[in-house]
Amino acid sequence: MTDIHFGTDGWRAIIGEDFTADNLVRVIDASARVFKEDAVALGRAADSLGTIIIGHDCRQDAHAYAQLAAEVAATHGFTVKLTQDYCPTPTLCWSVAQDADAVGGIMLTSSHNPAKYLGVKLRMADGGAAGKEFTDRVEAAFSDKPTSARASYVEVDLMTPYLHTLKEAVDVEAIRNAGLRVVVDPLYGAGRIHLANLLREIGVEVCEINNACDPTFDGLHPEPIPPWVNRCLAKVPELGYDAGFINDGDADRIGAVDEHGNFVNPHRIITLITSHLAEDKGLSGRVVSTITASAMLARQCKRLGLELTSTPVGFKWIYAEMEKGDVMLGGEESGGIGIPGHVMERDGLLMALLLCETMAQRGMSLGQLMDDMFEKVGKLEFERQGLTITDEQMVNFRANTIPAYAPSEVCGKKVVDVDRRDGVKFYLEGDAWVMMRPSGTEPLVRIYAEAETVDEVHDLLDAAKAVILA
Repeated sequence: MTDIHFGTDGWRAIIGEDFTADNLVRVIDASARVFKEDAVALGRAADSLGTIIIGHDCRQDAHAYAQLAAEVAATHGFTVKLTQDYCPTPTLCWSVAQDADAVGGIMLTSSHNPAKYLGVKLRMADGGAAGKEFTDRVEAAFSDKPTSARASYVEVDLMTPYLHTLKEAVDVEAIRNAGLRVVVDPLYGAGRIHLANLLREIGVEVCEINNACDPTFDGLHPEPIPPWVNRCLAKVPELGYDAGFINDGDADRIGAVDEHGNFVNPHRIITLITSHLAEDKGLSGRVVSTITASAMLARQCKRLGLELTSTPVGFKWIYAEMEKGDVMLGGEESGGIGIPGHVMERDGLLMALLLCETMAQRGMSLGQLMDDMFEKVGKLEFERQGLTITDEQMVNFRANTIPAYAPSEVCGKKVVDVDRRDGVKFYLEGDAWVMMRPSGTEPLVRIYAEAETVDEVHDLLDAAKAVILA
């Protein structure tokens, strides 16, 4: 049988290769066993174990696979609720958190991976991601052969109550009065139709692109970064609209476009939303971000008097901080931003609404908001690249570079601090930095750099490559 492992956030595989009905049955059967163990440990009766909610994205045959997952999970004595149709991951997470009887959730998605992939994300009773201890137990519970047992489930409407709560989270009157016009690009993913219609309901004029029912995604990778966002980059200035919003395949991430067709990366979105929550909405609490976050966010938090907590890469680390409490906002460089007061998970649809609210309440376009933010915290450029290397180079990188490489300067900039929690990050004078970290799933090293100019960023990336390949 296929060797199945959970990565940073779930199990993902190519449909028809390792993602098969048999392997899905093994994963769901084992997951339900562990959910059941925990339910019993909490004192739930064998005939009243609670509810598991199941959702799925827009991948090939995703609903049929989800129906199979529901039939298998139900054999363990749970009430199983299956989404009527595709839904974003944050919808599934919010639905679990709002259901007092729910012990967890199962989302069939492979997020930002190419169209040929499908996978499984496991969610806990609060809607947050299952931790490694939980998924290790699931892996240990895999059966060699898929069970043939099946039981009944019910299909439910997850979208209507979730979309209603999103509208309650923002100032609809201000948005309606602002006369905003935006392009929405779901990249053929699970935000398709839902975000565009929601924005229209609250008075925003919307042009939605890449929204057909097309499980091939027209060859695009559903990841809200260049080059996959290029259609949106062109469409916004072509129409003369105020902004564009792009979600990934399961709509828990966001990227944006200003009125000039400039990409607004997640670093800038997080930094802006932090200001909006604190200054416009009067919220407080810690801001949590991964180690790859922009120095602009640190400057923003200092300006606003907010505590900034840094974590290793992966939203599960942000979720762990949310569990501790006193968190206003958590965000990562890849575009996943979450507000624990809404749900303990990323939500790309909520972030689009908050950007609309910011534009409406401040009376500015997205580009004007960026210019205003740069005046207050300065402007920094960022880029991330992946460098594929040999096994020998990876061994050297892990054994020598990460623990021991300690230059006094990089590209003429003095090293002022070093962080080796997740790869190695060098903080440089002037708030520039460069970071190298090995991928957990591929034979490559991810390189990140931030500085005042694009040329400086490229110099830092080149310097990092030279070290890795040496």
